[in-house]
Amino acid sequence: MSGASAGNASYDCLVIGGGHNGLVCAAYLARGGRSVLVLEAASQVGGAAITREFAPGFKVSACAHLLHLMPGSLIKDLGLDARGLQLAAAHMRTTAIAPDCPPLPIDAHDPTLLAARSAADAAALPAYRARLRRLAEALYPVLDTATPRLGTESWQDRASWLRIGWRIRRLGRRDMRELLRIGGMCVQDLLDEHFETPLLKGALGFDAVLGTSAGPRSPGSVFPLLYRMAAEVQGGSALAQPVGGLGALSDSLARAALAAGAAIRTSATVERIMVRDDRAAGVILKSGEQITATNVISNADPKTTFLQLLGGEYLDTGFVRRIAHLRARGVTAKLHLALNRLPQFTGLSDSALAGRLLLAPSLDYVERAFNHAKYREFSAAPIAEITVPTVNDASLAPAGRHVLSAVVQYAPYELAGGWQNERQRFVDLVIDALERCAPGLRASVEAVELLSPPDIEREFRISGGHWHHAELALDQFFIVRPVPGAAQYRTPIGGLYLCGAGCHPGGGVMGIAGRNAARALMREAA
Repeated sequence: MSGASAGNASYDCLVIGGGHNGLVCAAYLARGGRSVLVLEAASQVGGAAITREFAPGFKVSACAHLLHLMPGSLIKDLGLDARGLQLAAAHMRTTAIAPDCPPLPIDAHDPTLLAARSAADAAALPAYRARLRRLAEALYPVLDTATPRLGTESWQDRASWLRIGWRIRRLGRRDMRELLRIGGMCVQDLLDEHFETPLLKGALGFDAVLGTSAGPRSPGSVFPLLYRMAAEVQGGSALAQPVGGLGALSDSLARAALAAGAAIRTSATVERIMVRDDRAAGVILKSGEQITATNVISNADPKTTFLQLLGGEYLDTGFVRRIAHLRARGVTAKLHLALNRLPQFTGLSDSALAGRLLLAPSLDYVERAFNHAKYREFSAAPIAEITVPTVNDASLAPAGRHVLSAVVQYAPYELAGGWQNERQRFVDLVIDALERCAPGLRASVEAVELLSPPDIEREFRISGGHWHHAELALDQFFIVRPVPGAAQYRTPIGGLYLCGAGCHPGGGVMGIAGRNAARALMREAA
């Protein structure tokens, strides 16, 4: 999918990277009347949100897992439904599993099965989710706009701070006090206050640590949970699986960008960002071709953008140090299994496989899994988010066969024994963990693919193999994401902007960073 060859043309905007944020940014810029070219190094658009074959006849969403956090307003605004986006499953249910106890559906609207284990937890779960949702709703405007700056005389910045303060003030005294109390808390303490069932607490805590280098006892681990909920509350996509995998979402975004007038080139690797008179002036491709532009918008991660594509010689020493010290080492792996039959999980009906399964039997289990990562080891008993996408979309595998896809933690980027030596041991360990919940699974495996963080770095060009491009934590969020001096999508270099997961509001298949970056650029250029 490509526009015409760039030749020696000059553009208003060059977008480096055709991942979902880059495509969203390009679509909004083109709709705003800018001439836009997207340059994607791979042979297809989508970045980490692609669908590809990992074994003959077996296809899978390669890195990004499910459609979850993209706002409904963005999907509607870009007309993605009319451009090929269809859902094979929506509002996917979550079921907690463990090898030594019956599975537990996590559903606040129908807590019957939970009540059979704990009447107190069944009564507490709806109230717990309702309160967190109220807090998340107050935080949503923080995600949906560029962050205001501190210490300026700008009335826009002052108005933004007032709006944020007013949203929090409207929570009322009780909820405002609760937000201040739990914002920096560890999720273990929060869940221990409300629930007693270990399997329930493990599953709820899983979403707080998913994709992060943190455990349930890590300070601030409640924050990622609020972040995920805030992205859901304004019509955001609940857990969903597109027909054809996440690559179908990326294809629909590319069609939206092309329809708006943007051009897209694939197999076009950017080698360098050109700077003239202290301003970004275009890019040099790996082929040697130069393409000039008034503005360059990078969907690459911050370390790649500043330290490789731009070069530290254009930046002051303090800024380079902050980027170099940005925490961006992934701890999450992706496992794909090609199966000759539908897996049989103990105690689960086949229909339950249409949702997601969480292997996180208790908070203690999750914390022990995290402990290994502190010492550059993978977990001896990992946690996992498991889907069987072929239950909802049979086109992803040959007839009668299935795909199992699992996000697995903790698998540190820097492994003490090296991934080349330890890969097979980790694969066997994960399959063994799944086998304990789904007896006979190993015998049904026809092919295996493991993407460790170094594999993710290499295949998807993400420094450190971190799917958020930078750790999502209180000290790397909002007005300090990715670092001070580059927190409003602008950078210290005039005409150079960021639009990827490494900038505000962060990772996930959201598209908000791309939309915010386009708005910031157009507002500044107006």
